[in-house]
Amino acid sequence: MFRSKPTAPEPFYQLWVAYLLWFVGGLGIFGLHRFYLRKIPTGVLWLLTGGGFFIGSVHDFLRMDRLVEDANRRDGYLVLTTQTPSPPTESIEKCVLRTAKNHAGVVTPASASLEGNWSVEQIQQELDRQAKLGICEVRVTKAGSVVYYFLEFDPARSQEFDS
Repeated sequence: MFRSKPTAPEPFYQLWVAYLLWFVGGLGIFGLHRFYLRKIPTGVLWLLTGGGFFIGSVHDFLRMDRLVEDANRRDGYLVLTTQTPSPPTESIEKCVLRTAKNHAGVVTPASASLEGNWSVEQIQQELDRQAKLGICEVRVTKAGSVVYYFLEFDPARSQEFDS
């Protein structure tokens, strides 16, 4: 009735076995470790050339862990996992305000997205929200780009006071 959570199969190729075959196979010159890892063509090459004139054997010894990992992945014993993006460490509002401060009060969705861990769409929604609240103004540059302007972060204008 109860189903267990599916798990990835255990790795078939073991690092210690590969090193043992490397050692027993004349320090790698007979290519036994390569045959074990199902690298048959290079195993034959190692057998005929004395482990790639021993240079290949030394190289294999130094990167045996990678050879074993690659073989396990190739045969489906290890599954590549993608990293999930880490959650943002600061609020979207703080990201927008920090960007405004760093860019003399001028923010675009793309510039704020680059400074934080938020998508352009999320930043756009936050900027629109702040514009509705009167925190910033929506302006169009001479080139026709839409920017959000935060007066209080513009060093040239923030010191102006009405008397």
